[in-house]
Amino acid sequence: MGNVGLLFVGAVLFINGMLLLGKVDAKAAAVFNLFVGALQVLTPTYLIFAAVGDPGAILAASGIYLFGFTYLYVGVGLLAGLDSTGVGYYSLFVAVAALGYSFVNFRLFRDNAFGVIWLYWAFLWFLFFLLLGLKLDRLRIYTGWVTAIQGWVTGVIPAALLLSGYWVNPNATAIALAVFGVVVFAALWPLTRNSRQPAPAAPPAGSVGAPT
Repeated sequence: MGNVGLLFVGAVLFINGMLLLGKVDAKAAAVFNLFVGALQVLTPTYLIFAAVGDPGAILAASGIYLFGFTYLYVGVGLLAGLDSTGVGYYSLFVAVAALGYSFVNFRLFRDNAFGVIWLYWAFLWFLFFLLLGLKLDRLRIYTGWVTAIQGWVTGVIPAALLLSGYWVNPNATAIALAVFGVVVFAALWPLTRNSRQPAPAAPPAGSVGAPT
């Protein structure tokens, strides 16, 4: 069930990346954020009840709430025209928590691939903090591309491989993900730092304009 949710995390990240790049209308993106946010709150609730007290299973499911509440917050904020500061500082909380979940995956679950993926998410949510919390709007284009790419790399592709039974050799996957992230996100910075700001389809800096 969690893998299905991961698939739609990838979808909403891609949509929100396109929102930041000015390709998707804010209200249209808001509706999908609410759909995925609701899914990402119901899914861990079911998994925790089904865990019947297993601490490891409860710990693994608990991190999903971080994303579910992000998407609900973004969806409501976009529809209501709220200032982005709340989402921005919540994103800082998520970024710090994601570092903890990365450690848990590396040390407790021995899942190096998802340890790296949680580092991806920590980086992305920190970008949301800078963009939405601190209003560093010059990061909008860079953050939009990072968000859209992470939708595929941390959501859609891993979910598809897990659901189809092709998620093999997680240690090699972890190395590939780490190299890809460092190279691609570093290369994106000089390519996007002087880019023009997105068209009016994206919300102004004073309103909720993104995350996942």
